[in-house]
Amino acid sequence: MAKNSYNDLLAFIAVAREQSFTRAAAQLGVSQSALSHLIRALEAKMGVRLLTRTTRSVSPTEAGERLMQNIAPRFQEIEAELLAVGELRDKPAGTIRITASENAADTVLWPRLAKVLPEYPLIKVEINAESRFVDLVAERYDMGVRLGGDLARDMTTVRISPDLRFVIVGSPAYFAKRPIPLRPQDLADHDCINLRLMSHGELYAWEFKKGKQQISVRVDGPLVFNRTKPILQAALAGFGLGYLTEEMAAPHIAKGRLRTVLADWCPTLPGYHLYYPSRRHLSRAMTVLIDALRHPEQEV
Repeated sequence: MAKNSYNDLLAFIAVAREQSFTRAAAQLGVSQSALSHLIRALEAKMGVRLLTRTTRSVSPTEAGERLMQNIAPRFQEIEAELLAVGELRDKPAGTIRITASENAADTVLWPRLAKVLPEYPLIKVEINAESRFVDLVAERYDMGVRLGGDLARDMTTVRISPDLRFVIVGSPAYFAKRPIPLRPQDLADHDCINLRLMSHGELYAWEFKKGKQQISVRVDGPLVFNRTKPILQAALAGFGLGYLTEEMAAPHIAKGRLRTVLADWCPTLPGYHLYYPSRRHLSRAMTVLIDALRHPEQEV
């Protein structure tokens, strides 16, 4: 294939990833008509249709999916190497995209990054706070954060927080009308505020551990959120029981606005871990952020 086809390939990657000519054109800074021309020229050159187009959507064909999976990572490697070479003479620079849960972003990422970023004005950070698990490579994130270090073998993990204990909390006003639950099974008689996991759309099952006993309980109640802050606010307002990290609830527990229950059943889970593809070249900017986020107990 002719060497001048690289722009066509980059255009195809953008459309396949965004599944939209409009968004891809905006990303590349070209018109939609010019982008369509590039894709048609690439398909004609290769003799195979790469994209299925309808009035509402664009998606890769089988041939397009194969091309996408094989060439997109290689272009990312080229971009990373060019950045790495540039950093040999420059200060740490570049945009680092991180996906993390809302709580991890609020309690770990931002407090640590706020201290180090003023020292590196050429580093830009984009944090996307969401509860679903993200494919870093497919969605072009540099790093992700999740509870625990048990990830795919092709990922490198770095602990960035101590272990986290979870608590079940309710307001004094709520408990004035309801009995105290003594066993996880008693939650069936309570209004519980649910968390919907965006990764697969299911409601999070509350986890419990006491000695060797481990159980998960599906709870019910009048409210469902996909973030933890509204769960805290609803619990404070007396709408029901919330399942939260102890760190998040502690200030309100100390002031008597929330009360904990089932404390002997509440588990402690592995803390937050940063993860990224093992084969990825670490730019100086990424190294700066990893060092800033690394928990003191993490072995270097």
